[in-house]
Amino acid sequence: MVQLPFRGAITALITPFRDGAVDEAAFVALIERQIAAGIHGLVPAGTTGETSTLSHDEHRRVVELCVQTARGRVPVIAGAGSNATSEAIDLARHAKAVGADAVLVVAPYYNRPSQEGLYRHYAAINDAVQIPVITYNVPGRTVADLSNETLERLSTLPNIVGIKDATGDLTRISIQRLTCGPEWVLLSGDDPTGLGYIAHGGVGCISVTSNVAPESVAAFYNAALSRDWDTALYLQDRLIRLHKALFRDASPAPTKFAMAQLGLCSDEVRLPISPCAEAVKPAILEAMREAGVI
Repeated sequence: MVQLPFRGAITALITPFRDGAVDEAAFVALIERQIAAGIHGLVPAGTTGETSTLSHDEHRRVVELCVQTARGRVPVIAGAGSNATSEAIDLARHAKAVGADAVLVVAPYYNRPSQEGLYRHYAAINDAVQIPVITYNVPGRTVADLSNETLERLSTLPNIVGIKDATGDLTRISIQRLTCGPEWVLLSGDDPTGLGYIAHGGVGCISVTSNVAPESVAAFYNAALSRDWDTALYLQDRLIRLHKALFRDASPAPTKFAMAQLGLCSDEVRLPISPCAEAVKPAILEAMREAGVI
């Protein structure tokens, strides 16, 4: 399978809501803002998009709307994660049908599968749908840690092309580079360690912060990937407090608060996520000022 260049700053899009429903007009505007800012890819209906609280129809609509709006200008990596393998396959099939370029599949949450179970989950998706699959390891949320050994096995399957690694453990990258081969797509899922991730051989990040500051995040990855370390370090220092502030309350509530301050969407979230806590709002605003967003 020919792989698209999944690299650089790829935004894990929020899903804007208004009065309990998906705000489609705001979503389209967010996508246009991202592309105009030079972002390198988009992830609709991922975990930052509150996919676990979207209905199946909403999930499919968000993916379809993103593909339609992007119009091939940047790759669209559709969220297709579930703790039920059959549902993940259905979501991946839909993503392929509407024209997504790849799918992002988070490790099954709650079930606590064994490494063999994790392998079989991804292998079943690989066998069912001819679309590039990017695995997503975030054990702090799923309680299921994709080991390097399991990733090595998965890397031999034709449709499993890479990983979004949100562990923050930079030592994993070197092992994967050795065991998964030169074509394995190494994407960070942890904004604060993005600079180290690229230095260790990563090729980009699926970013939360780029929802708020797409120009700066895109510029950071352009600099880092071209080995302009002075510029990358400058931008890292400018963005680091924003990276951290956006997780001072349950994500994506802080991100939606920040975007609401910019007039981009409402700050509405869905339970069990609650609106951004008042106590952390001053830190978010200060971090936005430091990053040059406001």
